[in-house]
Amino acid sequence: MDLKPRVIDPSGSDIRTESAAFRDTGPAVPITLPGGVEAWLITRHAVAKRLFTDPRVSKDASQHWPDFQAGRIPEGWSLYLWVAANNMFTAYGKDHTRLRRLVAPAFTHRRTVAMTERVESITAELLDGLAATPAGQPADLFGGFTNPLPIRMICELYGLAQESRAEFQHSVDFLFRTSATPEEMGTAYQSLYRILGEMTAEKRENPGDDLASALIGTRDEDGDRLTEEELFDTLLLILTAGHETTVHLLGNAVHALLTHPEQLAMVRSGEASWDAVIDETLRWAPSVANLPLRYATEPIQIEDGLVIETNQPILMGLFAAGTDPEQHGPTADRFDITRPAGEHLAFGHGAHYCLGAPLARLEARTALPALFDRFPAMRLAKTELRQVDSLISLGNAEIPVYLA
Repeated sequence: MDLKPRVIDPSGSDIRTESAAFRDTGPAVPITLPGGVEAWLITRHAVAKRLFTDPRVSKDASQHWPDFQAGRIPEGWSLYLWVAANNMFTAYGKDHTRLRRLVAPAFTHRRTVAMTERVESITAELLDGLAATPAGQPADLFGGFTNPLPIRMICELYGLAQESRAEFQHSVDFLFRTSATPEEMGTAYQSLYRILGEMTAEKRENPGDDLASALIGTRDEDGDRLTEEELFDTLLLILTAGHETTVHLLGNAVHALLTHPEQLAMVRSGEASWDAVIDETLRWAPSVANLPLRYATEPIQIEDGLVIETNQPILMGLFAAGTDPEQHGPTADRFDITRPAGEHLAFGHGAHYCLGAPLARLEARTALPALFDRFPAMRLAKTELRQVDSLISLGNAEIPVYLA
């Protein structure tokens, strides 16, 4: 195997082709990330699953990435906040367990089910807005449906003020835009932390019945359980990752069904389930194509002659793993809701399985059938769609459709 690092496209312009090429090279491929940062890309399902639960794999750059510890990773780096934030996404060992336990109560089955009525209400409101599109003109499902639904749900869960949401969304976009300039990233960071600071101050003064108030209360009552930095970065994690992944789950599912009309007919007739649509979308077009970053705490042998050395960064190629023929068979590159149910890693695995997965599924299970029931003749207004500018996220930045 050629161990010369290959440059990964920072814009993610063709993740499907790029991931297949990397996977054909080997189960772990040396790559160069934006800024010249070298890492390993994991491309096979079995290897990714094993590394998700391997205790020799850390998510804490402050402990296990010498380049970060030595200050060689600048704050303007396009992946900086993904490694520098202090929350359960970057925590290792006991710290990860502690932080996860503080957030988990917000995503219990009971609390998720209790959100059903609100998901249905917002869905109906957004569909009414789409229905107002003038006859013969295309409507953008991204801007009018798949994007605002998850944003409104997560902002309501956290009690983020209505007047802060537009600026918040604009700044969050840069966290996933991995070809953004250092100046753009710096401005986005400042905006996000200012909004979080304002929200925290308001909720300390006037706490509400929301998750942000609960976390702030935990911090103020018992600082040993949650530091001020962990509080801010935990709020940021849930508000950002908590909606971005669902935005693209909805958008990718809609696009997949509109480009596979025979499968749309099957699910609308009851021959296949909406759960099958959701899982096949998560496998075939996962919202997170490449998950940053992890670090080897000691040498990890991937296969004979292929070793990830101590402290080397690891990027989990979830798209490559989801379309891995070794796991999903020779038709792994095809969208097929009749495929026998199989395992995918779109929500992670083991102790790192996404806490928000049940809420994402609830939103998709509610929104998708409602959309196609309301507009059964819906069709794409163009075939080539503009994708999000990211090597992390996989999705379309527009979904123009004719509703009738």
